[in-house]
Amino acid sequence: MPAFVYLASQSPRRSQLLAQIGIRHELLLPDADGAHAEDAEALEAVLPGESPTAYVQRVTHLKLDAAVARHARRGLAAAPILCADTTVARGRTIYGKPLDAMDAARMLAELSGQSHRVLTALALQVGEQRLSALSVSRVTFAAMGAAQIDAYVATGEPLGKAGAYGIQGHAGAHVRHISGSYSGIMGLPLYETAELLRTAGFAL
Repeated sequence: MPAFVYLASQSPRRSQLLAQIGIRHELLLPDADGAHAEDAEALEAVLPGESPTAYVQRVTHLKLDAAVARHARRGLAAAPILCADTTVARGRTIYGKPLDAMDAARMLAELSGQSHRVLTALALQVGEQRLSALSVSRVTFAAMGAAQIDAYVATGEPLGKAGAYGIQGHAGAHVRHISGSYSGIMGLPLYETAELLRTAGFAL
């Protein structure tokens, strides 16, 4: 059984969720600067006509490619490498991370009183083998007035999150209904993650 897994994600929520199911892990994060600095925004750019499913799967595999290269470059001990990406979508419209507070308010106004999908793609590199999975959940927001949206944006929570909200935070007060994976909406679907890790030899 592998001793641990590398988590190639800067999300503290993903780290917490892995720990929740007892998986020892080490972070494998990009270089912040220098010759090997990675352009996350370029990785997350949406291609013309790209569907939300194709987008989130493509970005996840690009992030894993970068993590595998990072692992090799640093000469680290062998272990599985886990990567994930989450996006929010209504129809074919993709809601990524907001550019600023105004952009976050725009996204929340469009999601207010509506149902949308939260897609989290997973990819796990185990030696030469690559495993992948996709979790799709549905979230329905109650109608939110401009004052409610502004108050939520003022917390700073929407920034850095797909769809401009985190269900585990203040936004939970506006969620009428979810179907699917709560942990997947947070950013790491635990059932699908556990299935991939079992295939890699972890006892769960």
